[in-house]
Order: sequence, then C-alpha cells, then structure tokens
Amino acid sequence: MVDHVQSLARGLAVIRAFSAAEPEQTLSQVARATGLSRAAARRFLITLTELGYVRNDGRLFALTPRVLELGYAYLSALSLPEVADPHLERLAAEVRESASVAVLDGEDVVYVARVATARIMRVSISIGTRFPAYCTSMGRVLLAALPPEALEAYLAGACLRRLTSRTIVLPAALRAELDEVRARGWAMVDQELEEGLRSIAAPIRDRTGRTVAAVNVSTHATRTSLQAAERDLLPPLLATATRIEADLASLSPARA
Repeated sequence: MVDHVQSLARGLAVIRAFSAAEPEQTLSQVARATGLSRAAARRFLITLTELGYVRNDGRLFALTPRVLELGYAYLSALSLPEVADPHLERLAAEVRESASVAVLDGEDVVYVARVATARIMRVSISIGTRFPAYCTSMGRVLLAALPPEALEAYLAGACLRRLTSRTIVLPAALRAELDEVRARGWAMVDQELEEGLRSIAAPIRDRTGRTVAAVNVSTHATRTSLQAAERDLLPPLLATATRIEADLASLSPARA
C-alpha cells in the first residue's frame, strides 16, 4: 500500500511539473523538476501518455486536455481560458446567447471556457464537459483543420452515432461537410447534437496559423433561424475569434 501511494504521489508530481512557463518539457527536464531518475520519469510519462493525459512528439512532452478530468490543474498551465474568458463575456453580452471555447481531444471536444446566459440543453455544460466532435460546431471546425492523414484516420475509426434525426452519420457526408467548413472558415450545426439546439463556431489560431481551439455561440432553434444566426451571430463571433487570436499572439512564446 505504501508503494502504491508513493507511485501516485510521483505521478501527480510529474503532472505538476508542467507549468505556464514550461508547458512542453523533455524527459530530462521532467526528471530534474520532479527529482526522479530519468528511468522513473520515463515510466510515469509513458503511463500518462498511454492514459491520454500527456502527449509526446518524440522529444517534448506536454499535458493534454484530458487532465481536466482530474480537476482544474490543467488550467494553470493553459493560457487559452484566461485569454478567452473576457472575450466570451463580451460576446455573450452582445448576442445574449451562451458562448464557449473548446479544444479537440481524441474524438471529443472538451470545453475549456464558457459563459452561459441560459440553459438550453438537457445536460449542464461546464469546464471539462465533453461532446462528440462530429456533431458539434466547434468539433467540425477543429476536425476540418486536421492534417489530411489525421482526418482520414478519424473518419475511419470514429463511432458516428445518430443522436437526433438530423445527425450526420455517414463518413462521406461528414467529409463533405468538413470540406465546406474548411472553405468558408466557420461551422453551423443545426440540431444534430440535441433537438432544438443550433450552434455556430469559428476557429481560434495561434501565431503560426494553426487552429488550436474553437469558439462558438449556441442558441435555440425556436429563437434563432439559420439565416438569423448567420446574419446576427456570425459577425460578432468572427470578431471575437480575431480578438482572442490577437491576445494569444501577444503572449510570450512560452505561454502562447
């Protein structure tokens, strides 16, 4: 039992080693920050990677959004929610609808920031809430930005379940929809995740032009038509995405 508790403590120490100042670290850096040997640090990092809490590009390790499931520790190392919150508050106040920011984690979108004006879904949405990417506006923006090989892998392996009568579940149809999203630069999803729910989303890009997140506005179908959503919600949504991108670009490279 003592060994088990000690292992848990060391695993949490590895997670805490990542910070806003050093969101990506080498094996040696993690070992030095935790006081572990390189071999021990490597074992913990491999385990966390296999569990989906850490990603590795071959040299650098970094936390993934799945750490949100363990609590709010992830947010201390992520500048995006801090940057997005005031912009979401401004957007929600302007359009009088709920606004959110999410990132892609595997086959899901994970909410990392949100300002809610009214509850329009059967489930409550909070930081860390996950939804299938294929049937959400933010998910489609993020999927459309994937490299071709990553998108093909997603389409080949994703479980596309029909959640409403409108949900797109054929891979070919979803691919065509993602092509349109990529071409126009934003996504609209009409009652595919839940009956009565409409949402519109735009990408958030980092200083290199890579899509790192998505921002959306959600509304009820009885309140806002598709035409009204594009006319009234899309312009302030795109402006919000641009402002968030500008703030992200102004951060130091270590926090961007």
